[in-house]
Amino acid sequence: MYCIFISVELKPGARDRYLELIRANARTSVEQELGCHTFDVLLDREQDDRVYLYEVYESPQALQAHKETPHYLRDREQINALIERQQVIRADVAGFFPPRS
Repeated sequence: MYCIFISVELKPGARDRYLELIRANARTSVEQELGCHTFDVLLDREQDDRVYLYEVYESPQALQAHKETPHYLRDREQINALIERQQVIRADVAGFFPPRS
């Protein structure tokens, strides 16, 4: 399994719109993409304009397929306009606890 963890710093005042768009993207990704196993949206408790995304895919190829879906492409321009900066960490999943099938 392949994971990305993204730290997103939003532009001032962009939080509500970003969350609306990214939650819809996350929900659709997990529901419609066989290769997307997890897409969590996390809120920083100390910085209102910081959001974290934790995404688990079957493989790097499944992540690439995610980036080519209609729901990803439809909102990408709007989402990007709300982001001040972001950092992406890429990792392989060593284990899930509890285990997933």
